[in-house]
Amino acid sequence: MLRYTINRILLMIPTLIGVAVLVFFMLRIVPGDIVEVKLRGDGGNITQEVVEQERKRLGLDRPLLIQFKDYMIGLAKLDLGISMWTERPVIEEIAIRLELSLEVAILATIIAILLAVPLGTAAALMRDTWVDYAVRIITIGGLSIPSFWFGMLIMLTLLSLFNWLPPIVFTPIYVDPVANLTQLIWPAMAVGYRYCAVTARMIRSSLLEIMSEDYIRTARAKGVYEKLVVSRHALRNAMLPAITVIGLEFAFLIGGLVVTEQVFNLNGIGQLFVQSVSRNDFMLIQGMVMMIAVFYVFVNLIVDLLYAVFDPRIRYG
Repeated sequence: MLRYTINRILLMIPTLIGVAVLVFFMLRIVPGDIVEVKLRGDGGNITQEVVEQERKRLGLDRPLLIQFKDYMIGLAKLDLGISMWTERPVIEEIAIRLELSLEVAILATIIAILLAVPLGTAAALMRDTWVDYAVRIITIGGLSIPSFWFGMLIMLTLLSLFNWLPPIVFTPIYVDPVANLTQLIWPAMAVGYRYCAVTARMIRSSLLEIMSEDYIRTARAKGVYEKLVVSRHALRNAMLPAITVIGLEFAFLIGGLVVTEQVFNLNGIGQLFVQSVSRNDFMLIQGMVMMIAVFYVFVNLIVDLLYAVFDPRIRYG
């Protein structure tokens, strides 16, 4: 297992290097100049000389390969550079908002798993009954309704029944857990509904396929209790594709909640993405893309290790 883990970690390194190279050069190809946006965005009458001085101060006048060399050296030192708009370290800009987005993603994942596993299992075991039909209606609704629209329905319901609006200031969970959960449980539910629907349908289809396998019939023929057949043999294998879905959805939630954050007045990573793109702050964009890439490869590593735990054949292969 240790050798398998080390091999998976080593494969992460070229992936992250490739992402760093691609994002650096692709952002330089995109039209736009942050200096022009920063100095002349509000219609300011700025001379070209001032623009050139600002470009020189930000290091944008240097050759592209020199900028790339400095960026890769800084990346090796875990230094993502300085935001060209706020002139604060990129790591600080991301860290301020990462706590909020990460907590919403974790809460949504917990809600999705707690609901998807029993719903998907019940639908598969009671196929073509009213339970299966009810679960399918619930999951189809989760796939059809956009998360931000479901969030708006939650907001309107809370406003009309309890006169509740989302607080303007984010409260960390270590400061006031009740205030924190009161603020973040609703966006987590809005996002977790779709998350739950995808996972539940995956578990249902996998479990239906596995329940017809020969080893399931053999276990039943040996007199194994049905609960053990389902929990120990069928559900364990049915969770393998569901684990992949859970991992990818979790990584997506870190930076993919732009509209949902706007609905619930959350200043998270999604909002920071929009601001950095509108300002053409490619240093900040690079940092956030690298952060999400790290999340993706790390989550994929966890998924691979869980695959090896659930299916020993992967570990020994």
